[in-house]
Amino acid sequence: MKGEGRRNSYRDLIVWQKGMLLCKEVYLLTNNFPKEEVYGLTSQIRRCAISIPSNIAEGRGRNGDKEFIRFLQISLGSLYELQTQLELSLQLGFIQDIENISNLSIEIEKMLNTLITKKGGRK
Repeated sequence: MKGEGRRNSYRDLIVWQKGMLLCKEVYLLTNNFPKEEVYGLTSQIRRCAISIPSNIAEGRGRNGDKEFIRFLQISLGSLYELQTQLELSLQLGFIQDIENISNLSIEIEKMLNTLITKKGGRK
């Protein structure tokens, strides 16, 4: 009976799972940011990271593909914002290496773009 008649949960989406992993990595990475950035860049980076899987989940829970696409696009925007802020953090010397987290973010970016296209959001 479990799962009968239900559509796949947002938890089943690989892009959501990878978004959660990215979020965890961002939190670990920003633990070492300067204390004076706790309400600045640290907070902003974490909010962007949290927004990625959160919007995927929220969109999946909405009615229909049109709304899902809109939330996927919001998630993609948050991802671009995160990529920019991580680059700034690197330039400011707050972090030394973003290769792994950058590769994960690029993978998520591709997955979001593919999902948006498959759902009819782009031609």
